[in-house]
Amino acid sequence: MTPLGAVFRPQLAPERLRTVCDVAEGAGLEELWLWEDCFSEGGISTAAAALAWTERVRVGVGLLPVPLRNVAITAMEAASLHRMFPGRAILAVGHGVQDWMGQVGARVESPVTLLREHLLALRALLGGERVTVDGRYVKLDDVALDWPPHTPRSGVLAGATGPRSLRLSGEAADGTLLTAATNADGVRRARQLVEEGRAAAGREAGPHPLVVYLLTATATGPDAAARLRAELVAEGLASVPDLGIAGDAKAVADAVQRLVEAGADSVVLQPTADEPDPEGFVRFTAEEVRPLVP
Repeated sequence: MTPLGAVFRPQLAPERLRTVCDVAEGAGLEELWLWEDCFSEGGISTAAAALAWTERVRVGVGLLPVPLRNVAITAMEAASLHRMFPGRAILAVGHGVQDWMGQVGARVESPVTLLREHLLALRALLGGERVTVDGRYVKLDDVALDWPPHTPRSGVLAGATGPRSLRLSGEAADGTLLTAATNADGVRRARQLVEEGRAAAGREAGPHPLVVYLLTATATGPDAAARLRAELVAEGLASVPDLGIAGDAKAVADAVQRLVEAGADSVVLQPTADEPDPEGFVRFTAEEVRPLVP
């Protein structure tokens, strides 16, 4: 079956996370995704809490902005999660929002170069390698993790939108995370670009999962269509056709299936920022939409 998840958005206070985790576990949600948005909530800290408060739910962080993070710290934290909660942590890294990176003095001249260097070093460290690299941004001198993950090459996803970043994800990441600004046609284009990157790097063999966020306003809340439209307008996406979905479980499941048919391997339902019932949204995803998605 197509894995299905839901997002806990950082517009919610951190202390709200435990209740959402309880509902996710009880309802049988497969994946709960968290964001490391400036200046809201830390990705690793919230992921560790969510993993500790649940026993079965997989917890994704989408994504960790690499300009904010020394790659050794990213590797140490990722490895700790993988060892403490085997098979349940999903981590994605990416450029981050450039305006935010500028606010904290972390904006770089070449985000693609930084992401490439970070991905290659991070995957090597998580694979148990001893790494020395003198890149433009990433510099490591004989670094190896004392406690690498038990499973070699624990997957690292790259969040990507533009053509260069999507090709890079195919070249250097283990999977790709696409934002909710991606419709079915965008998924097809992304898959093509990722495959071009994989071919260029000689990595055609093996899976490369494509995870896609789907902006969703459910019929469980008031004025679903209006809330969806307002968020698309606020994000400058109102002119993008067939983006997001507002409606009941059948309408949402059909939208998920369109993304799957376009090339998505898993879909994560992203509530609007003003979702009135986050716990209800998680329950709706797990109990009403999940049975309708093959």
